[in-house]
Amino acid sequence: MPEENIHPVTDKLLDRPTKELSLGARAGVFWLCGLSGSGKSTLASELELSLSQRDIHSIVLDGDNLRSGINQGLGFTDEDRMENIRRTAEIAKLLVRNGLVVIVSLITPLKRYRQRVAEIIGSSDYHEVFVKASFDHCQKRDVKGLYAKAAKNEIDFFTGKSSDFEEPSEPWLVLDTENQSLCQSAETLEAKVLEVISRS
Repeated sequence: MPEENIHPVTDKLLDRPTKELSLGARAGVFWLCGLSGSGKSTLASELELSLSQRDIHSIVLDGDNLRSGINQGLGFTDEDRMENIRRTAEIAKLLVRNGLVVIVSLITPLKRYRQRVAEIIGSSDYHEVFVKASFDHCQKRDVKGLYAKAAKNEIDFFTGKSSDFEEPSEPWLVLDTENQSLCQSAETLEAKVLEVISRS
């Protein structure tokens, strides 16, 4: 479809500050990246719960949930991973512009993927959270049984084994889930997020 036939509607919609005021918090995207099994999904759900208890509405975009819906059919090749991440970033952008606190849980293994995410969302709204745990540690936890399958070569393009993971060099926050409990990490994450979204 030619781009000249596309006319986004903005002037007739409520603006972001109005929606943020209504929702009681400043919007932002908190993008949790890290190896499978590092604790991303657990931390995302804990953050959503703790914010809810403060009457702050947020939304979680979880990688597995997205792959069972809007990102269904995408594999784990470099091209498919990029498209998976691009779609997720575009959704996050729409949500944050509508005044929402957005929590994303996605492996996002390469630096250029994360750079693209920041470009789409905007650097002022994008907060990169590196959930840090080594491959060996995640393999021992193996909460989804994926590492056992990868060891038998039953999974192609498995991050950390047959597909690279580049650690973020300058993330907004590092949560070392290998050396501290998930409870401690969750408390640290909540405190940092509240610094950003609090209106007081």
